[in-house]
Amino acid sequence: MSRSGGARTTVGLPGTGLSWSVEHTPDRPAAPPAGPAEGLPNSRRLRPGQLDALKQSLLEVLHRELFAPRSTGEQLWQHALVSRLLADGSLSARTAGLLTLVETPEAMEAYLLRAQGQDDAKRRAQRCIEAVQQASSLAAGRGWLS
Repeated sequence: MSRSGGARTTVGLPGTGLSWSVEHTPDRPAAPPAGPAEGLPNSRRLRPGQLDALKQSLLEVLHRELFAPRSTGEQLWQHALVSRLLADGSLSARTAGLLTLVETPEAMEAYLLRAQGQDDAKRRAQRCIEAVQQASSLAAGRGWLS
């Protein structure tokens, strides 16, 4: 339950400390139910050479949880809504920089794969989650999401 008394959906990446929560209010449609995010390695126990596997696992979970079919994230990419937001010109430099991270699937992948360590990969995944939340909120505010 959220502070407002409504429902809350939370997606977590096991072993990483990353999570994403959405409170559902009457003016914000509910997100599709989150599926399990199993199989990710515990990043605190990674041996050398496992960083690439962690990055791939994080990418898979981000794609599955944030950009699932019929999700808000899928609409962002399918209708190039992040590009439209960036072209708007009214965003702060910080917000524009954040949204650039998830403008396309390739941009998100490249950003996450540049991580230099376990903690960096987790931070980058969290920034991608924040970027999708921000883009969703901005696109919804403009009436671009169904």
